[in-house]
Amino acid sequence: MADVIFFEKPGCGGNARQKALLEQAGHRVLARDLLSEPWTPQTLRPFFGDRPVADWFNRAAPAVKSGEVVPETLDEAAALAAMVERPLLIRRPLMQVGDRRDCGFETDRVDAWIGLGEFRTEGTMDGCLRPDMPPCPRP
Repeated sequence: MADVIFFEKPGCGGNARQKALLEQAGHRVLARDLLSEPWTPQTLRPFFGDRPVADWFNRAAPAVKSGEVVPETLDEAAALAAMVERPLLIRRPLMQVGDRRDCGFETDRVDAWIGLGEFRTEGTMDGCLRPDMPPCPRP
């Protein structure tokens, strides 16, 4: 099984569910605080691969929900600059296994990458468990 470096927002219920699924599937999760990581555009960019820029964003982030940040209007450089300044904008989790990096938790994609076995669920485990609630407090 894999050692998964898992960048999360501590206290996030969705990230807790994702980590539990990885551990049930036999992976070792090495959790890191996404919000306190010293991101730069160069360290952050590899997690997004060939995804469109708009897919890099956490849609539950207050600045996105309020319309202050509109992901579809940003180019790569502007998106990375905004995320480095405000890591809550980053789609979670960011995961790394070996040299490969990815963002979000689309179960089909994670299963094809490192395997979830019998613990695989349908669809996505992305997003907030409480989409109509205020953001989770910082721990």
